[in-house]
Amino acid sequence: MTPHTAIVLFNLGGPDDLGSVEPFLINLFQDREIIQLPGGPALQPWVARLIAKMRGPSVRDNYRRIGGGSPQLRLTREQAAALETRLNDTLPDEFRVFIAMRYSRPSSNDALTAIAAAGIRRIVTLTLFPHWSKATTGSSRSEFERALREWPDRFDVSHIEYYADHPLYLDALADTVRDAWGEIPSSRRARTVLLFSAHGLPQRFIDEGDPYVAHIDATRFGVLERLDLPNRQLLAFQSRTGPVKWIGPGTEEVLIELGEEGVSDVLVIPLSFVSEHIETLYEVDMLFADVARRAGITGYFRPAALNSHPLFIEALTALVREHLHLSDSRPRTRTHTELASVSVA
Repeated sequence: MTPHTAIVLFNLGGPDDLGSVEPFLINLFQDREIIQLPGGPALQPWVARLIAKMRGPSVRDNYRRIGGGSPQLRLTREQAAALETRLNDTLPDEFRVFIAMRYSRPSSNDALTAIAAAGIRRIVTLTLFPHWSKATTGSSRSEFERALREWPDRFDVSHIEYYADHPLYLDALADTVRDAWGEIPSSRRARTVLLFSAHGLPQRFIDEGDPYVAHIDATRFGVLERLDLPNRQLLAFQSRTGPVKWIGPGTEEVLIELGEEGVSDVLVIPLSFVSEHIETLYEVDMLFADVARRAGITGYFRPAALNSHPLFIEALTALVREHLHLSDSRPRTRTHTELASVSVA
């Protein structure tokens, strides 16, 4: 039977191997909607190639340290498979789940080609960036809409664009933090600082009305409410590059300041990342851990990324159900109370 609905997962993408690093960087730096390089639109592709050539060796070395490539596609495929199974187990429709990476393959055009071949008309895009930003979901949707122009009147498309405050997403994230909390020796928990670390964003995006920081705060406070811990908590931003002003403070700078204050234990909680990739496996686990040690922080902990955590897959399933106004048609085991409505576009 032909599936009735295609779900397209938006994600950033990454180089699958070391040879793919420079092509990935070129795709990233060519995105003028996000990065406006000197010389204007005509020169941006040339400048992007120059930057990729210059940065390629150091970026390749970072990927080499985490196994020779990004695990994001593999993990996104696992999320897609788990979501497809859960949707077809619980909803009165037939679903297929596809992937559209922004800066690597499979692309939006790859996804649309596969959906057309499957004979599906209805598409729901579902971002894997819980917090909306022009730099993430906004860019992915723009690319998807450009690809759609090659398929005029072929598809009926709608979008789920953020879920920063969805209770099941917050439940899933809080569950990973509780697991990490359980790994901290009980004698050290009282003095452990909770340091939330979100991906950075150029300040001009926020000045132009981007809701990203507000969404990050909604997630942070939702997790804190669930944890109900008296510990000190802070928010910082990572992955900030380039000669523009970024939102802050930076995660590295905060770790140094905490060390100078005499803090000995920190639980770094990555936000805005739903799977393990370079920002967690290298930046948080290696770069920031080294900064913390040099600052005198001896206890350094972090939760695992959501990946295919059952509650996260349940959250994605609920988002689709709520978006399409569908009710469960088959029995299932529930572990958490679900939200009656959610903010989606």
